[in-house]
Amino acid sequence: MAMLLIIPLLVHSILFTISSAVFSPQPGICYGQLGNNLPPPWKSVELIKSLKAKRVKIYDATPEILHALKNTTIQVSIMVPNEIIFNVSTNKTFSDQWVRNNVVSFYPHTLIRYLLVGNEVISSTKNDTWQHLVPAMRNIKRSLRSFRITKVKVGTPSAMDVLESSFPPSNGAFRKDIAAPIMKPMLKFLDRTKSFFFLDVYPFFAWASDPTNIKLEYALFESKNITVSDSGTGLVYSNLFDQMVDAVYFAMKRIGYPNIRIFIAETGWPNKGDIDQIGANIFNAATYNRNFVKKVMTKTPVGTPARPGWVLPSFIFALYNENQKPGPGTERHFGLLFPNGSMVYDIDLSWKTPESEFRALPAPENNAPYKGKIWCVAVRGANETAVASALSYACSQGNNTCYPIRAGKRCFKPDSLYWHASYAFSSYWAQFRKTGGTCYFDGLATQTTKDPSYGSCKFPSVTL
Repeated sequence: MAMLLIIPLLVHSILFTISSAVFSPQPGICYGQLGNNLPPPWKSVELIKSLKAKRVKIYDATPEILHALKNTTIQVSIMVPNEIIFNVSTNKTFSDQWVRNNVVSFYPHTLIRYLLVGNEVISSTKNDTWQHLVPAMRNIKRSLRSFRITKVKVGTPSAMDVLESSFPPSNGAFRKDIAAPIMKPMLKFLDRTKSFFFLDVYPFFAWASDPTNIKLEYALFESKNITVSDSGTGLVYSNLFDQMVDAVYFAMKRIGYPNIRIFIAETGWPNKGDIDQIGANIFNAATYNRNFVKKVMTKTPVGTPARPGWVLPSFIFALYNENQKPGPGTERHFGLLFPNGSMVYDIDLSWKTPESEFRALPAPENNAPYKGKIWCVAVRGANETAVASALSYACSQGNNTCYPIRAGKRCFKPDSLYWHASYAFSSYWAQFRKTGGTCYFDGLATQTTKDPSYGSCKFPSVTL
């Protein structure tokens, strides 16, 4: 590929303007609500202020949260749920009503500045929804205009899996199934409305999937001597984040939109995870997020190698550890705060507190992959009705998943819900882990390195 021509920017200050408003690079925070033990919105807003967050992103338009943010200086991003994208795209009256209820009712006293249509729609919905994404964005923009609201940017967050290739960054390209029908009209809309390409960037997942070839220091912004050169451009990368972001810049350029700005809609690092998840610990989470804040808050913006000097607006994920998020353990441990409001580790999103004033971090204990066997067992004391339902589900999956716990078979006794569920969960996980199955079952299961087998009953395990 020909050498990318980097055009010097005219604006090098830490602030730039959008719609005549001063824009700050100071990170915001993602405020998820998938927990049954989280503080009320008014308390959460106080905690957001204590973190010095410039803006907040919520994953819906919860009225209680928008009321709690009223008359603050916190900029707000709200979201149209994936489930109603079809309705918004096909019915302008429906779109108008949604904007009336969720924007007009609070604006401008609540500083709504971003309206995201869906969340990782390409990654998390069936492809029959994809064709409605850009029409929904257009309708929402028209609805905002009909209410004379012009300072709210419309976009949609994308995950890195919208790319077909990402290495080296100059080879960045959108997937063939979405490049022309979805991404090109989306970029045309973002370019015309001077909005952003909202991008979720998680170096943790890229590193954890290949810790042998990707060095942890490179993923944590800590590399001193580790660099990656792009043979197509000659650009040199000192961290994985920049490498990932630039792959998207080049993908946009490849289909004719080289100047759309990127907004980091999510980034972060988990502070805890399951036994089989490498590198999810407080030390790494604090290191990544502090270094990210430092990067974006430098007095002169550094941008990325492909776009030096460009301000990168952002949201860090997440405000809380959310105990009801499905999936692997890391999903429930991205928070800067515990649900009781205490900090998982010290951080200041304004980057005004010297690191020397932060409390010492616990040493990381899982930066190398776990070696050995792991079982998946039921959580003791869990709701029995829920456990019985999960047991039934596990037994309905796979090949003879629960045969040994049938009456008269070697694992039937003790005839106990706990032991039958533990066997079923272990058997299910052993069969399906490689294809995305998890040891979670809505919080009813947990991983253990202690073999639950007894007598002639041998529980299936995952061996790492």
